[in-house]
Amino acid sequence: MILYTVTGNVGSEGYLDISKSGDLTGKNIYVNMTNKCPCNCTFCLRHTKEMMEGNNLWLKDGEPEVDEVLGLFAQYDLSVINELVFCGFGEPLERLDDVCTVVDTLKQKYPALKVRVNTIGLANLIYDRDITPELSGRVDTISISLNAPNEEEFLELTRSRFGIKSYEALKEFAVLAKRYVPNVVMTVVEQVMPEEKIEICRKICDELGVTLRVRPFEN
Repeated sequence: MILYTVTGNVGSEGYLDISKSGDLTGKNIYVNMTNKCPCNCTFCLRHTKEMMEGNNLWLKDGEPEVDEVLGLFAQYDLSVINELVFCGFGEPLERLDDVCTVVDTLKQKYPALKVRVNTIGLANLIYDRDITPELSGRVDTISISLNAPNEEEFLELTRSRFGIKSYEALKEFAVLAKRYVPNVVMTVVEQVMPEEKIEICRKICDELGVTLRVRPFEN
C-alpha cells in the first residue's frame, strides 16, 4: 500500500488504501515509499501486529518509483486534503531525494499543500551530513520519534544500527530542523513508558524548543 488514509483500528480498518477512502476532503493522506529503516524498534507494528493482507504497509513488491507515486497522486485532487504525510513501516528519509522530488512536483500544482514527515530523526547519520536544509520550503511539519528519556533506553527500544550516539543525533537533528521547518514535534508513545518518563521527555523537548506529542499506543 503506497497511498493510504488512517481510520478505525490498526489491523482491521486502520490503514485504508486511498482508492477505497472515498471523499478526501479534510483527510490526511499518507505516503509509504520504503521498508528501509535504521532502527528495529521493539514496539514497531512490524513485530507486534499481524495485519490483514489488504491492510498491510509492507511493500512486498519493492519500493515504488517516483513516477509511480506521482501517477497515483495524479488521480486525486489534493487541494481538498488536510495534510500530506510521509510515513509507513520504513523511514521516509531513507529516500530523501525521492521525497524531495515528489514534494517539489506536487507543490508546483498545489502551492498551499501542507507536508509532514514522520521520522526517527537519524537522517544526518544515514547520510553522514546535515540534510535539514533540504527540508526548507518542502516540509511544514517534521515529527521525530523521541521514544525514550535517555540514550541507553533509546538504544534498547529502537536497536538503532548507529548505536549509542543515535539519541544525541536525533536531538541535534530536531534543533537543526527548526531553522528550516516551521513546526518541529517530537513524539513518545503512551504505555510504552510510564508517565514520569514522559515528563522527562517533555522537559527535554522544552529545552530543545520543540513540542512533545504523546501518541496513543496501537495494539
